[in-house]
Amino acid sequence: MKIVAQRNYDTDLDSVQQEPLDARSRHLRRLILRAIENGGRGHIGPSLSLVEIVRVLYDEFVRHDPANPRWPGRDRFILSKGHGCLALYAVLADRGFFPVEALDRFCRFDSFLGGHPETMVPGVEACTGSLGHGLSIGLGMALAARMSGRDSKVYVVMGDGEINEGSVWEAAACADKHGLANLTAVIDYNKIQSAGSVFEIQSMEPLADKWRSFGFRVFECNGHSVDGLRRVFQATAAAPPDRPRIVICHTVKGKGIPVAENNPAWHHRTALSASDLSAIHGALGD
Repeated sequence: MKIVAQRNYDTDLDSVQQEPLDARSRHLRRLILRAIENGGRGHIGPSLSLVEIVRVLYDEFVRHDPANPRWPGRDRFILSKGHGCLALYAVLADRGFFPVEALDRFCRFDSFLGGHPETMVPGVEACTGSLGHGLSIGLGMALAARMSGRDSKVYVVMGDGEINEGSVWEAAACADKHGLANLTAVIDYNKIQSAGSVFEIQSMEPLADKWRSFGFRVFECNGHSVDGLRRVFQATAAAPPDRPRIVICHTVKGKGIPVAENNPAWHHRTALSASDLSAIHGALGD
């Protein structure tokens, strides 16, 4: 499925599609597959478009302590598009918040790893899944940090379909009002909602201009380029501390698994066939 953008982006969409995955990105995708195979279901497409975003944030920007997940001085990360939780679980397990073996019980009755993240999971800051709520939660956390004199930063990752919700824009207006420079919103802009193209269902273009009109400093990047993500998050941190930031990450739904890429049918899967699993393992070099 070819996704045709309705404007000229600073980031070339063909380069996003063709961005190669390094060994660490493939490793994290294998952890996602491990959970899917054992749990028998999951939101594959929305998780695979997130991997590099979550990876770079936790590897280099989100201040955290896996041995003390509730450390008061930590930064806060909220996955507002909670259905993409497999990417978050893979990174949290890889960073040592909980044993990697816990992924084997994903979505089982005896597991703390459900189909949407809950605060019982070490490292998860908010229960998400009802779309449109994450930015409001992050707004409150950013305000609380400032009122408490903490230098904690708050990162909120949203989906592109999710930003159809009016509550997102209410939170954006409030973040601008309070000049929350410690709040960085991130959009996983893979351009496919659960039922199809965002341009056909509810286009939000011109997306960057909308966020600028709400007072945000706007950045765009290739959401699968580790170097590009590193540069853009460094730029958000270095920007004047006067207003909130947003990073629009151009991504590919299902990135790394050709059969799933840009394919709405892979938004959520419950019964992967032997040929599906073979295609996934082959794409990851197993």
